[in-house]
Amino acid sequence: MPHKVTPSEIGMIRIYMKPSDKAAGSRSFWSRKPLYRELVAQAKRVGIMNAVAHHTHYGYSNHGPIRENGSEISDPHLTMCVELIGQRGELERFCEGHGDLLAGKVIVYKHLEGAVSLMRTRLRRMHVGL
Repeated sequence: MPHKVTPSEIGMIRIYMKPSDKAAGSRSFWSRKPLYRELVAQAKRVGIMNAVAHHTHYGYSNHGPIRENGSEISDPHLTMCVELIGQRGELERFCEGHGDLLAGKVIVYKHLEGAVSLMRTRLRRMHVGL
């Protein structure tokens, strides 16, 4: 089976939020899913190549105060980041389609140099050197 490799613009978006941010929904505040989990689940559902939630130890976002995790208690307002990697068009459609979840969040797009998109999903073994 031949493999077709085509260049395409692959990028990354980082969405900054608090771990305590909740996804919108009809359930009560306490039973709603954390926003970062909902974004990763939605990214998987629409076929985004990679989605990861990163917790931080120290920092700030959106001109807010500097926050840090304590030695015994974690800070639920310390900035965290959901990182999505995929084709630029897919990432743009994701942001447009999930505007209700992303409202008020800092979102940064970065073009990834040297990225290659593989058009076949069923690859047995492949070694790629970029």
